[in-house]
Amino acid sequence: MKTLNMFVKVGFIILMVGLLMTVSCSKKKPKHVAAIEQPMGTQTSQQMGTEGGEAGSTISEEELVAQQRREEEERKMEAIRVKKAAQMKFVNTDVYFNFDDATLTGDTRKVLKQKVDWLRANPDVSVVIEGHCDERGTEEYNIALGQRRAQSIKMFLMNAGINGSRLQTISYGEERPLALGHNEAAWAKNRRGHFGIE
Repeated sequence: MKTLNMFVKVGFIILMVGLLMTVSCSKKKPKHVAAIEQPMGTQTSQQMGTEGGEAGSTISEEELVAQQRREEEERKMEAIRVKKAAQMKFVNTDVYFNFDDATLTGDTRKVLKQKVDWLRANPDVSVVIEGHCDERGTEEYNIALGQRRAQSIKMFLMNAGINGSRLQTISYGEERPLALGHNEAAWAKNRRGHFGIE
């Protein structure tokens, strides 16, 4: 009987110790929960040091100014890249004409409207409008046709509000073909108006 009482007492003590350990463990917060519950905008000095570079250090005012200068330079360089890309698109997008014709097509007018927008955004830029032809016809005829094509483009731009003093025209006739073939596919590419920037 004494042995049984002793086993009951020992069992009871073990049970109580287990309960106490469970209760005391549940009161401790896990480390990751404590980090989550930290109020927004407050950082420990260790966190600030890690984000600023070396552990335990903060970014100096001089470093902050230098970083702002670098970011400003990057913004300026990006703006220059964007402007240069728009300029290259302006120059490299040709307009096309039908055979033996200087009339602006619907597609040509759409492209020229985009060029008007670019010219308005860049009022200090002057351009040269080049008239080109395919190889058919005499040299003299194609020089005249190329000039009529360049003039058609110039008149469209001027009617859209671009000052004529910013626009020069030149005809190359058939002298500067874009495509070297002797078929309709090549000829269609050569009947064009091209733009250069002065």
